[in-house]
Amino acid sequence: MLTPVAYLEAKDASRNIHRAYSIAYGQDLFGNWVVETTYGRIGGKGRTLVTIVSNEDEALQYVQKALKRRQSAPKRIGVAYKIRTLRDSDQ
Repeated sequence: MLTPVAYLEAKDASRNIHRAYSIAYGQDLFGNWVVETTYGRIGGKGRTLVTIVSNEDEALQYVQKALKRRQSAPKRIGVAYKIRTLRDSDQ
């Protein structure tokens, strides 16, 4: 079962930017560690990328790297992502 980590949104109505980004990790039915990243336009189907990693530590590193990349959104798309849901990894 995958554990949701974060749901982020970037919105700027004047520039018609409405993006969503979510990331989750966990083990699949076969015991593999999986990181699932979904992104796209809010209200649309979006895209989902599934990455298989070796263990939980590698999954958490992947999640941290992906979230750090979202911090550079103002440079790339002109709008910062805002956190809508965030799960602390200590919980």
